[in-house]
Amino acid sequence: MDFGDDVMDGGSDAQRRKKRYHRHTPRQIQQLEAMFKECPHPDENQRMQLSRELGLEPRQIKFWFQNRRTQMKAQHERQDNCFLRAENDKIRCENIAMREALRSVICPTCGGPPVADDYFDEQKLRMENARLKEELDRVSSLTSKYLGRPITQLPPAQAALSMSSLDLSVGGLGSPSLDLDLLSGGSSGYPPFHLPMSVSEMERPMMAEMATRAMDELIRMAQAGEHLWVKAGGREVLNVDTYDSVFAKPGAASFRGPDVHVEGSRDSGLVFMSAVGLVDMFMDSSKWTEFFPAIVSKARTVDVLVNGMAGRSESLVLMYEELHVMSPVVPTREFCFLRYCRQIERGLWAIADISVDLQQHDARFGAPPSRSCRLPSGCLIADMADGSSKVTWVEHMEIEDRVPIHLLYRDLILSGAALGAHRWLAALQRACERCACLVPAGMPHRDIAVAGVTPEGKRSMMKLSQRMVSSFCASLSASQLHRWTTLSGPSDVGVRVTVHRSTDPGQPSGVVLSAATSIWLPVPCDRVFAFVRDEHRRSQWDVLSHGNPVQEVSRIPNGSHPGNCISLLRGLNASQNSMLILQESCTDGTGSLVVYAPIDIPAANVVMSGEDPSAIPLLPSGFTILPDGRPGAPSSSSAGGPLVGSPAAAGSLVTVAFQILVSSLPSSRLNAESVATVNSLISTTVEQIKAALNCASH
Repeated sequence: MDFGDDVMDGGSDAQRRKKRYHRHTPRQIQQLEAMFKECPHPDENQRMQLSRELGLEPRQIKFWFQNRRTQMKAQHERQDNCFLRAENDKIRCENIAMREALRSVICPTCGGPPVADDYFDEQKLRMENARLKEELDRVSSLTSKYLGRPITQLPPAQAALSMSSLDLSVGGLGSPSLDLDLLSGGSSGYPPFHLPMSVSEMERPMMAEMATRAMDELIRMAQAGEHLWVKAGGREVLNVDTYDSVFAKPGAASFRGPDVHVEGSRDSGLVFMSAVGLVDMFMDSSKWTEFFPAIVSKARTVDVLVNGMAGRSESLVLMYEELHVMSPVVPTREFCFLRYCRQIERGLWAIADISVDLQQHDARFGAPPSRSCRLPSGCLIADMADGSSKVTWVEHMEIEDRVPIHLLYRDLILSGAALGAHRWLAALQRACERCACLVPAGMPHRDIAVAGVTPEGKRSMMKLSQRMVSSFCASLSASQLHRWTTLSGPSDVGVRVTVHRSTDPGQPSGVVLSAATSIWLPVPCDRVFAFVRDEHRRSQWDVLSHGNPVQEVSRIPNGSHPGNCISLLRGLNASQNSMLILQESCTDGTGSLVVYAPIDIPAANVVMSGEDPSAIPLLPSGFTILPDGRPGAPSSSSAGGPLVGSPAAAGSLVTVAFQILVSSLPSSRLNAESVATVNSLISTTVEQIKAALNCASH
């Protein structure tokens, strides 16, 4: 199927219906766009000149400009409507705030309610809100119809009033006050991110054309040789100058700006899953998040533009995602992008991604549009004879750094390793190995025998652990709607906290306090991973174990690496006999995770018997371990390893995170004692890890 501009030539209605779409070439579109920026209404002479230069009929030129002006007008109207909705939300919040304030008004003379209190009853407030909404809709209609676009030139809307019930003064923590918002997702005062609910009919041909060009470019990049890709630190990195020349982007570097850097990488490897299974995962936003919890903090399908054969070949969807590095000091990257699936030939598939412009997102903050975008990226997937697939992954982004990158993560981010192709592919291989463990013939059986554990019990335990890991990874997001407040504790490790009200059936109900800190250790990643997952050494860092040992009572392998497993741990002292610890550890060449959560014995029995574990509440804590990305530093130690602190020693970026149920009452307030407790807990844990790894002075 061809996508493009519909060329309306003369003739009967039947001829018009049979007329196929005409697809303009990229060069034609580029010159038409350039002319549109200079003159949106070209006269007849200008259209004739363009016709001769581009080899198009004057009527095609005329209709292209008409369609382009219509698209631009629709875009402007959407921006106006977005602003007006934000204004409406602001008025509604102010109205609610006034109502709450008036409920607590008292007469200074008698201490009773004011005489005119009946004036502010709920029914009258509803009527006032309805009147305001009608007025706002009327102004919106007049603006878009008669007055052009003056409303978007008004000052940007202020942040909505924070209706937090949490006001806390923390003494002795280095901060005079700590304001934490318990509204959805964290302490941000920004209104929610309003994504478009669907794509208009006028935009669909343009987006389809964009996706088609992205697919062609992806295939060329995936199959290109050494002229486009160079080896750097054992990885294939994009040669940006060659890319600009090969893909006809002269002077592209001059438009990027000093605060924009390019991340381009490629990697390939075998994945233990069929090509069709991988395609289904890519096209489903829920599975996409489930497979990559350590990279994708949030994703959803905005609109299905084309539903191809069985939802696969020739499918085109508009998706939104947030990518993170699982540290409170690294902001998430947000993209709205097109994902296009095509079956190139039997057993060979391609998935192409390309960003679409969402200027309304930046207008929410009164900031200029971000130049961060996902350039043509994706992967080629080839079926292999043994049921596995060969995946060639290409990542290509232009990232605008609006805020300075935290010193700890600067090398990792600027090298492109944080979200590079090798990290995506390693995470995919690990996730597919985990899925294969659910199949009896998939992986070697190395379970430690436990009485009464059935295959159904194993599946239930893996399902519960997967939910635990996904919840832990999501809790470390540093998005605009999940913001962290920094404390300064006695060890000055920079503890960051955030709170939310939990109503999820998979979490304890009430107020949950999340706290985390990120540190650098002059120790290789594999050594840190082996230390924190070793049950025999857990008492050296686990403050809550009070120095008592723990015992592994069950283990389920979920990968080829011996460190990839799910364990049930039991404390050996009498006070811990009623609780177990569910722990999952996983590692690959790009990083490691150790996540754990306490569960009681009745819940463990439910899991072991194979029942549905979705109602078991979990509050996970744990560690993320990433290489520091320093040039020339190996990612793992050899036998004995380099001396700690030497220039050649590989370093690790370790994030320590805890979640604590402050109160089981959703309406309760957080107190200073809870914050001080979790601050001390993380500080002590960090100090003990450093001491155990002989790097306390760093």
